[in-house]
Amino acid sequence: QVPLVESGGGLVQAGGSLRLSCVASGRTFSMDTMGWFRQAPGKAREFVAAISRYGVSTDYADSVKGRFTVSRDNAKNTQYLQLNSLKPEDTAVYYCAAAVSRFSAKVVRKIDAYDYWGQGTQVTVSS
Repeated sequence: QVPLVESGGGLVQAGGSLRLSCVASGRTFSMDTMGWFRQAPGKAREFVAAISRYGVSTDYADSVKGRFTVSRDNAKNTQYLQLNSLKPEDTAVYYCAAAVSRFSAKVVRKIDAYDYWGQGTQVTVSS
């Protein structure tokens, strides 16, 4: 098991920024791809961003490209998501996810590609 714990969510005005963190514990050596998803009320969970084991490869949803940045620090077993230029439509619960499989652009956007999930952190953007 690889427990994941997110933090950094909160309430911010449109145009503001937040930095989400996701700390992994347990069998962290088994993790390769890490990702972020989000779920707004009444909507399905959707892909936000993903990053490969050493950060060489990343992928972003079109809706966040240019505004959000994913990164990771393997020495700290931590993944980050920097959220800039936030919009009210970014309001959602943000989930951290980890997969044992190697990063592949064909699958990183799929929920079932991930083996472990955090409990989520709420991000609310006011207009």
